[in-house]
Amino acid sequence: MEDKKVIIIGAGPAGLTAGYELIKKGYKPTIFELSEYMGGISRTVEYNGNRMDIGGHRFFSKSEEVMNWWLDIFALETKEESKDEVMLLRHRTSFILFSRKFFDYPISFSFSTFMSLGFKRLVKIMISYFKVRIFPIKKEKSLEDFFINRFGTELYETFFKTYTEKVWGIPCCELEPQWGSQRIKGISISKVIKSAFLSIFHKKKDMYQKDTETSLIESFLYPKYGPGQFWEAIASKIRSSGGEILTDHEVTGVKVNKNSVTSVIVKDSKGKEHEQKADFVISTMPVRNLIKGMDGVLIPEEVLNVADGLMYRAFITVGVLLKNINGKDNVKNCNWIYVQEKDVKLGRIQIFNNWSPYMVKDKNNYWVGLEYFCTKNDRLWNMPEDEFKLMAISELEKIGFS
Repeated sequence: MEDKKVIIIGAGPAGLTAGYELIKKGYKPTIFELSEYMGGISRTVEYNGNRMDIGGHRFFSKSEEVMNWWLDIFALETKEESKDEVMLLRHRTSFILFSRKFFDYPISFSFSTFMSLGFKRLVKIMISYFKVRIFPIKKEKSLEDFFINRFGTELYETFFKTYTEKVWGIPCCELEPQWGSQRIKGISISKVIKSAFLSIFHKKKDMYQKDTETSLIESFLYPKYGPGQFWEAIASKIRSSGGEILTDHEVTGVKVNKNSVTSVIVKDSKGKEHEQKADFVISTMPVRNLIKGMDGVLIPEEVLNVADGLMYRAFITVGVLLKNINGKDNVKNCNWIYVQEKDVKLGRIQIFNNWSPYMVKDKNNYWVGLEYFCTKNDRLWNMPEDEFKLMAISELEKIGFS
């Protein structure tokens, strides 16, 4: 097996997981990573002693195999023993910010929710929900139809529409309904009510939460110093076992002979291209780039068109250190907030202290991440850094968060 050359494209979670599993089976893979970081967007950035998770990544799966795989690398932290390479079991708390008010997410049917919505909006929500239960949209043609069928028009426009369109940069009426099946899965008002009701009688849940909808899970695992710590540990294990990880190396082409990949073309940190022979290749690079880079195989026109039409969204995270956060104590203690406000570009707020207290240097401060969704080379992406900082602080003040 040591004679077989395995190349993995990308040192994100998928590439590193594949590399580590192959190491255990006796292979010595070579991983080419375009950036200088491990973990892809599931990495952790450190700035003046404060750590920021790029994206906010929970470690949770309904697969015991996956959960146990993580815990074999970083054991669960215990009160008796505290190490650096551990997983913390964190309670999930999240909110929606709408009309300058905070609402539980997943949506709860509490007295405070009803009061914040107001009588008029509450009535409209109830009417639109029961209307769609009686007269559902028979054929869902868009994500908008998907949401309306499950929540009613008023609740959809209140809690889902604006944030979703910020994330994808496309109106919900133009997105396919299958997106909802993937991202929202089986969540609906009835399941939210059921989950809230059962939680009254079943306070203790194991960390696997197999009977809970993914969108409703109450706890998750999180590395002590952020997800980047975990993936850097995996990378270290690969290297120490004979595997190779080359950063600042871009795979620009994949050569194919008789339906088998024989080599990849790699551009190194100095801009020089080299051909690397391979017996096996695992790719985690964007599908669009992979298809464009394939040489020696006739790709059907339909596949080329689909690959070329794939859209990729980017995002920018701004770290802000705050002395205090305006709002209720439970908001200060939450993990993240979806910003469902039309008058700001800000999409989501992370409070890193509550992902792990070790993410912030001074426990008297709040280390906050502001997420902006964009497309590479659009106005937000190309905005000068100083201008972006001013906009971010201005929007934070505008929504009354700081």
